[in-house]
Amino acid sequence: MNECFSHTPCICVCCVYGEVVVLPAVPYPVTCVTRGADLMEDSVLVLCPAGCTQWRVSVFGTGIYASISSVCGAAVHSGFLGPAGGPVRVRRLQGQHNYISSFAHGIQSQALSQWTASFSLTSRWSQAPITAAENIKQQTSVQASLDSPVQTNKHHGVYKIESPDDVTWSADCQMDIAMVIDSSSNIGRRRFNLQKNFVAKLAAMLRVGPTGPHVGLIQASDSPRTEFLLTNFTQPKELLFAIKESAYLGGDSNTGKAILHTAETFFVPEQGGRRGLPRVMVVLMDGWPSDDLEQAAKFARDSGVNVFLVSVAKPAPEELAMVRDKDFVKKAVCKDNGFFSYSVSSWFSTTKHVRPLTQRLCSLDALLCSKTCYNSVNIGFLIDGSSSVGEGNFRLVLDFLAGTASSFDVSDVGAHIGAVQFTYDQRLEFGLTDYSDKEEAINALRRIPYMSGGTATGAAISFTTQRLFRRASPGRNFLIVVTDGQSYDHVSPPALEAQKQGITIYSVGVAWAPMDDLRAMSSEPKDSHTFFTREFNGLNNFIPLLVQGICRDFAEKN
Repeated sequence: MNECFSHTPCICVCCVYGEVVVLPAVPYPVTCVTRGADLMEDSVLVLCPAGCTQWRVSVFGTGIYASISSVCGAAVHSGFLGPAGGPVRVRRLQGQHNYISSFAHGIQSQALSQWTASFSLTSRWSQAPITAAENIKQQTSVQASLDSPVQTNKHHGVYKIESPDDVTWSADCQMDIAMVIDSSSNIGRRRFNLQKNFVAKLAAMLRVGPTGPHVGLIQASDSPRTEFLLTNFTQPKELLFAIKESAYLGGDSNTGKAILHTAETFFVPEQGGRRGLPRVMVVLMDGWPSDDLEQAAKFARDSGVNVFLVSVAKPAPEELAMVRDKDFVKKAVCKDNGFFSYSVSSWFSTTKHVRPLTQRLCSLDALLCSKTCYNSVNIGFLIDGSSSVGEGNFRLVLDFLAGTASSFDVSDVGAHIGAVQFTYDQRLEFGLTDYSDKEEAINALRRIPYMSGGTATGAAISFTTQRLFRRASPGRNFLIVVTDGQSYDHVSPPALEAQKQGITIYSVGVAWAPMDDLRAMSSEPKDSHTFFTREFNGLNNFIPLLVQGICRDFAEKN
């Protein structure tokens, strides 16, 4: 059978096993909390999900938004999107001063004195760089129209909502994907071929390429068998042919063995795994497994692999007695939140599921099991509560730390934060595992009561090393020290001891904090781990630099 593969700027046409499949190109899917800073391209069309108006999204500015703003929140605020979500073009801009606050369409945007980068929501037809004068013009234009109702495809200056059919698939869906297919006697040869057809359509829509997603294939049977590795086929036509040529095995549905085999061997660099990219395992299953999935899936999660389970033809009520573990789906996936499990009624109706499953796979912010700086770090905040700070400035420090914490995915399987306040004494405000919910953790941070007293930063670092970072996690433990004055004890010895135990220290000084103390505390290189501002209201300017630094350190050590 001949295979054909061609594409235009708007659609992908594939011929898989003689069946012509027209795959509409789609914009890059994002979540409600994806920030402008998270997008790597200078101009990208994104697809916002429904329901972002129900989230507590952070938006800074009007018309022109600071890059720490939620993209979808900004789109709703601008009037481009409603509760149903949709596509919108995001264009990266330089940082600026005086982001304007306003309330529109249920979103309260905040003012910001300045930020290092910005973004706007523009028409895809506008290719010219946006000048500072145009920035002001756009802000004025959007500000004047904020009270208008939400409308799609309505121009506001150069702003426009675009149809998904007008755009091409984004190349930003970079990840390594292991397709684990069912080759057991349960599925049979006919449905096995339908399964391969489904996998081929997924691969076609993912737009596999050398710099895009890489796909490998494993068969689950009595024993798992690797058909091809991630780097064996990085051209679409070759990949589709390799999927087609995979031979049916038969045997038991030992899916647990296949998951463990894949997590242990498939994503290592020697097998073509790429450092720093999300690892995804898509497990397709006909019926139910013959073996246990729980331990294999736990190993996969601990290894940073996002396991999706696509179950087809789930067991009928009269078959449930034969299922050894009725909760196998919940135990197999990365997280039992409904996102990683996908149910299809029949192998004969899979085509309509290609697009929504592809969008899930490419929702990078939702891949909770990926080991990234955003979801894998432990961040301790060591907060100066001395008398020189004062109650009002202490609240500004907490706001700064809350803004830093909000950049990370705090959860039971994600990042963790903890806080210690110090004067001459030290007080553990809350530990790294005390809060598994992001909102609760940030609220706890904002509610810390001010102590008042002297300044013994060295003793506080020792206390934090012993009490907050009890478990050594090299490359994952970070300490941010905020102080406004000189320490009455030596800071260098305890800071060096903390660093020997794998804790990376960032020092943030305000007002009278001496630079010698700040540099003595901070990790190497000193220049990128030391910050200073004269005014407490200047602390927020350090948030993107701290987040970028932590992510850089994490990538270098992991």
